[in-house]
Amino acid sequence: MEKQQFKSFDVIRFKRFTRKSYSVFASMNKAITIGVLSGFTLASAHATSVNPTEKTNITTSVDSIAHKELEEVEVTATKIGLPMEMAAKQVTVVGRKEIEQAPVKSVQDLLNYVAGVDLQQRSPHGVQADVSLRGGSADQVAILLNGVNLTNPQTGHYSLDIPINLSDIERIEIVQGPTSLAYGASALSGGINIITRRDTSSNLFCRLEGGMYGLFGAEARGAYKGESASVSVSASYGRSDGYIRNSDYNIINTLLHSRLSVGDVADLSIQMGYNGKKYGANTFYTPSFPDQYDDTKSIFASISGQTYGKLKLIPQMYWSRHYDCFQLIREGTPDVPAWYTDHNYHRSDVFGISLNTQYMWALGITGFGGEIRNEGILSSVLGEKMKDTIGKYTKSYGRTNINYFVEHNIVFDKITISAGGILNHNTAIVNKMAFYPSVNISYRPVDKLNIYASWNTATRMPTFTEMYYTTRTHVGNPKLLSEYTRSIECGARLNGKWMNISGLLFVSEGENLIDWMYNDSDKKWYSTNIKQGNLLRTFGASINTSIGFKQLIGSNQPIESLQIGYQYLTQNSTDASETNPISRYVFNYLKHKLTATLKHDIVKNMSMVWKCRWQDREGVYTQYVDLKENGVVEYKPFFILDLRVEYKLSGFDLFVNANNIFNNRYVDFGNIPQSGFWLSAGASYSFN
Repeated sequence: MEKQQFKSFDVIRFKRFTRKSYSVFASMNKAITIGVLSGFTLASAHATSVNPTEKTNITTSVDSIAHKELEEVEVTATKIGLPMEMAAKQVTVVGRKEIEQAPVKSVQDLLNYVAGVDLQQRSPHGVQADVSLRGGSADQVAILLNGVNLTNPQTGHYSLDIPINLSDIERIEIVQGPTSLAYGASALSGGINIITRRDTSSNLFCRLEGGMYGLFGAEARGAYKGESASVSVSASYGRSDGYIRNSDYNIINTLLHSRLSVGDVADLSIQMGYNGKKYGANTFYTPSFPDQYDDTKSIFASISGQTYGKLKLIPQMYWSRHYDCFQLIREGTPDVPAWYTDHNYHRSDVFGISLNTQYMWALGITGFGGEIRNEGILSSVLGEKMKDTIGKYTKSYGRTNINYFVEHNIVFDKITISAGGILNHNTAIVNKMAFYPSVNISYRPVDKLNIYASWNTATRMPTFTEMYYTTRTHVGNPKLLSEYTRSIECGARLNGKWMNISGLLFVSEGENLIDWMYNDSDKKWYSTNIKQGNLLRTFGASINTSIGFKQLIGSNQPIESLQIGYQYLTQNSTDASETNPISRYVFNYLKHKLTATLKHDIVKNMSMVWKCRWQDREGVYTQYVDLKENGVVEYKPFFILDLRVEYKLSGFDLFVNANNIFNNRYVDFGNIPQSGFWLSAGASYSFN
């Protein structure tokens, strides 16, 4: 994945704190002063720009890491951000350059190229997709925007309904495994944090695109950078007639982000956005009804701050709302049955407030704080019946999640130790508070090499859909137990001048995992916990490597880089071996995924990017033919090759995207055919 580097930070404050701390650390086996770690953390916040071609050398006392080249971005694998070279978890960073060169139209499409991500699409281009990490479900992954948790409590199907445009994104951090300490109690199998650009100058960007199946896209972004403040505004619109019947869509995104710096004392960040989607949902949730339709709207706003010094305060307040009008039978469809009288209406709200306090002292950085997060829904289907209805809403439900956390980080010459946990209470579970610990250790025997190990735990409350969604084909369960998981992993990362390589092994155990199981006797799906006391064990291994041929061979040859990633998963459960259930999520996982990206030049200013993926899914589904059951079938492996050709000149970028070049037919979810070959082309212009 693309690397980035810190260019500058507050050197004066760093040196002063280093001198004060050195006398204390000299007697502790030549440990690094905590000012180094503080400097790493402040580097990202104080950076005036991020330039992948520059390096910053930081010289400390003789007992610290002298002349250390900080080649990695700070990542939030723990509550206290650390440079990626010190992170003791599997973290994948998708950088700005990689985003610009990918033949994609949305974050969802982009995540398809990450070997450690299982992205099950119902429709491409950001219409709807479930993102899964390490064999978990979409409900077990936390989705954040600049650290603001926008995970949808109604259902993970809508967690990626976030107002973000590709031109806004600086990088995407994907943290694998239980991540409750960093991202909250809901991050059972991992978290994805989307980081927006920190503009260093005023700029303007616009893009137009068109293609097959009536595809049209337009995007614009502008940013103003003042002496102590910056503001950016972006907007996009995308549409298509659809690649099959009832797969048309219209998508609107807007995002405003403003930053204010109060000298070297504090930063303030304000963001707000809107995401609107209308799309044909052909067989999305049940193959018995191909004329489904969804109309969703998401709005959110947040304000956060950060002070600097030995005591750092990071307060945050946020609110998000999601509207959903789901039509089992799309309006205008002929011969609607008499029993179908109205659509499903939902409005979910999330309000959160948190305080992250970090204190620098002689023995490290200690972080502590808490978060209160209230989740509620008004619905015509989900929740408990209300005495007084509100428009279409006849049911409601709400709960509050309270977290207290503590974490301590120590950085020695070659070792980083991070330990802590969260104390969690949810008002839906009376008189119960549980502690979920986390321990992470990384060891750097030589420069550029990081060996790490970690043990983490996490929990998750069921979504409103899992609890209450009861229809002609589904039966929810309001008495579902919360999920619990624990995971051990070990791995290594080596970053060289022309090659980066990383690998890991992990084992996790899940209890009370929630799934939808199919009952063949009454042809219904039931929301249920896996048998109490029955553990689901997941074993996984992955390897990722990238080779920079310009650095290895020289800049005069055409090949720029090659990236290859592979992940293997296997699950074992007594329940699965005994009953072999037809499962939506738990026993349906991506066993093999192989990805590769090749970048090369064609002629001057013209380049080509090839992206391919091969994946093999474990599990079965009930196949439908002509709206009737046709037996149980296994998922089949498939191979997809995408291509992007672009020509750049004086701020203009002309491009052609060819997706699924071989026109392969496949399904991510059973019975929902994915798009075949899709050709599009367009132009963008950037002004700085």
